[in-house]
Amino acid sequence: MRIPACFTIALAVFTLGQLNAETPPNIVFVLCDDHRFDCLGAAGHPFIETPHIDSIARDGAMLTRAYVTTSLCSPSRASILTGQYAHNHRVVDNYHPVDPTLTFFPQHLQKNGFQTAFIGKWHMGGEIDDPQRGFDHWVAFKGQGTYWPDGHGTTREVPQTTYDGLNVNGKREPQNGYITDELTDYAIDWLQKRDTEKPFFLYVSHKAVHSDFVPADRHRGRYADQPLPIATPTVEQMDAGNLPMWVRNQRNSRHGAEFGYNLADFSPEVYYRRYCESILAVDDSVGRLMTFLQQNDLRDNTVFVFMGDNGFQFGDHGLIDKRTAYEASARVPLLIMAPGRIPRGQSFDALVGNIDVAPTLLEAASAPALPKQDGKSFWTALTQNDASGFDRKTLLYEYYWERNYPQTPTLHAIIGGRYKYIRCHGLWDRDELYDLQSDPGELHNLIDSPEHADRIGQLNAQLWELLHASGGDEMPLLEDRGAQFPWRNPSKSKQAPFPAEFFRTNESGE
Repeated sequence: MRIPACFTIALAVFTLGQLNAETPPNIVFVLCDDHRFDCLGAAGHPFIETPHIDSIARDGAMLTRAYVTTSLCSPSRASILTGQYAHNHRVVDNYHPVDPTLTFFPQHLQKNGFQTAFIGKWHMGGEIDDPQRGFDHWVAFKGQGTYWPDGHGTTREVPQTTYDGLNVNGKREPQNGYITDELTDYAIDWLQKRDTEKPFFLYVSHKAVHSDFVPADRHRGRYADQPLPIATPTVEQMDAGNLPMWVRNQRNSRHGAEFGYNLADFSPEVYYRRYCESILAVDDSVGRLMTFLQQNDLRDNTVFVFMGDNGFQFGDHGLIDKRTAYEASARVPLLIMAPGRIPRGQSFDALVGNIDVAPTLLEAASAPALPKQDGKSFWTALTQNDASGFDRKTLLYEYYWERNYPQTPTLHAIIGGRYKYIRCHGLWDRDELYDLQSDPGELHNLIDSPEHADRIGQLNAQLWELLHASGGDEMPLLEDRGAQFPWRNPSKSKQAPFPAEFFRTNESGE
């Protein structure tokens, strides 16, 4: 009996759906360092070319409200691996390692039959690049490593730069070329040699685009004539916006637009162009990984994730770097593709955080949840194209003051909603409230507005509810490590005055 063609097609689709539902998917997780949420073609950037990353949004989902809970390399990476806030995993700077008793989610993937590999920047514990638990295959470098083994193309040497090559499964190997390309070579080599009878988890953790931004030679100068699409407010605008004293002072510091990295001739425009040019090799890397999956019939059963570990400021609020709770710092790109599982072209607007990555990928792999986690899985809501199925209204943000970089105070914030509330700790300064609907640039601080007094009280109470519920009542205190950078330029902006509301002649304010 001849089977009708339409029935044959329907049966094939059904069989593929059944396969996808029952077969654990492979997972490729690509992490890009310091990648702003808006620095993608898919995000509407005016000139950057990221066709391969954009294709994840086209063929999968772009999560438009993705944030990190601490905007700093090591704490964010620890949150991704553990599903925990920094106050629980206690990696609060770039110099201290993860507690050896904590569980990384790849350990649960291993127990569920996955083979796992880590390729790239580990950066937890300063000079540590030893193979870590949860990974069968290991390729990493100490600290920040370097873009090129001979250091060419850089204008300054960042703290924790290293030139002693790579740790490949415990053996020291030389770095031979441009780091983004070389890490991709290692990743593809492992994919070629993997056990094809097992599902795999591949974590590619790029050094790019961490400063000092050094693009691949093939991309150098691509955007030399492009303008900086980010406005740097003047001192007067920051004063008029009622911004905290610490923010106004930071503009003349290592992390400020006037004295960036303590360079006398620092230019946000030049650095931004190099930053965008450095992203191009990351996009090439994504393209090469995608091509391998396609050519080896792996694409249709692989969850492909692209994410930034935190954002970056290029003059926003007069600042550079990250660490703050502002959108440019805390909001990140997050794109996920899973053919047959995640509907194509989805704009997923549920509020998600880096603490949700581990629970989500474990659910995708049908692996057991972590024993202790602050995040939760959004996998079911994502596969059903139903953002309302992931019920989170706001997210806790935290950053702990570092002696190395004293410009930014300890901050706790309620982020992700229309109103952002930021509370500074241990500092004689004002707090912050922003209406992101009317003030997306967060330049008009409403903290003293009488009409928002009740809202501020409610957000403060919510902040403490989140801290109490997650065990954030105590702050991690770790011994000093690393160099310190407290410098200001005497020819740049002068010290900001105390907030006007702090001045009064008696307790009643008269």
